[in-house]
Amino acid sequence: MGAQLRVYKRRIRSVTATKKITKAMEMIAASRVVKAQRKVAASTPYAQELTRAVTAVGTGSNTKHPLTTETDNPTRAAVLLLTSDRGLAGAFNSNAIKTAEQLTERLERDGKQVDTYIVGRRGVAHYNFRERTIAESFTGFTDEPSYADAKKVAAPLIEAIEKETAEGGVDELHIVFTEFVSMMTQTALDARLLPLRLEEVAQEAPKGEILPLYDFEPSAEDVLDALLPRYVESRIYNALLQSAASKHAATRRAMKSATDNAGELINTLSRLANAARQAEITQEISEIVGGASALADATAGSDR
Repeated sequence: MGAQLRVYKRRIRSVTATKKITKAMEMIAASRVVKAQRKVAASTPYAQELTRAVTAVGTGSNTKHPLTTETDNPTRAAVLLLTSDRGLAGAFNSNAIKTAEQLTERLERDGKQVDTYIVGRRGVAHYNFRERTIAESFTGFTDEPSYADAKKVAAPLIEAIEKETAEGGVDELHIVFTEFVSMMTQTALDARLLPLRLEEVAQEAPKGEILPLYDFEPSAEDVLDALLPRYVESRIYNALLQSAASKHAATRRAMKSATDNAGELINTLSRLANAARQAEITQEISEIVGGASALADATAGSDR
């Protein structure tokens, strides 16, 4: 076997092994995204109803509360960025990071100091590499987040929103996550969690639906105090599930593309290997024919 043919054979074996890995990763991501979709579908109604309950309390009372009352001159905001612990997901992490950076620039242009909280090793690595300050980070659970993880992420954010800005608190809470639209479409979004925009929530309610009436016991303020952590935790949990489903879908798409590219490369290398083998065979036949012809000429010359 010629040297060039050995090179092609070695590359074909290497690409074939890579193709098996990417195919396995594609199948794993496909199974995980289905589970993540189910969790998103199960958590979304609770988050929506809780948001509507908070809206009802906010619109039905004059109580000033961090959940529903905007500060006249906000000076500090917290941004929660949701990324993944692992890569191999195409532009999933880069899109979320880009959206967070654009949000941060917009808030800073408005004269607000921004505290950044990050979920996922990819986001933490991006900010650490650029020596940017991170208020707090959370890693190790982005593939399959639980409600306990959401509570852990929400705890410092709730503490910050309840503090005065002079004591290190914040006036606004924003979140950047990737919304799962379909298996082919995932969109990086930024949303303001606190203070809640009551008019936006009212517009999202179905037209013609009669909203329930609430009685507040012992008071609207106590009800808002009780709903604050539940609201933040549920919204963060839903966003974590959306990001997990989006990440698995992005991984599946990226691995399918890698598998298809590996197949095309194997076909190209196989054609090159066949051409090299054919050239080697042709050269050997030419050498045999040339040698036989030379031998025949030498024999004929000796007979004369």
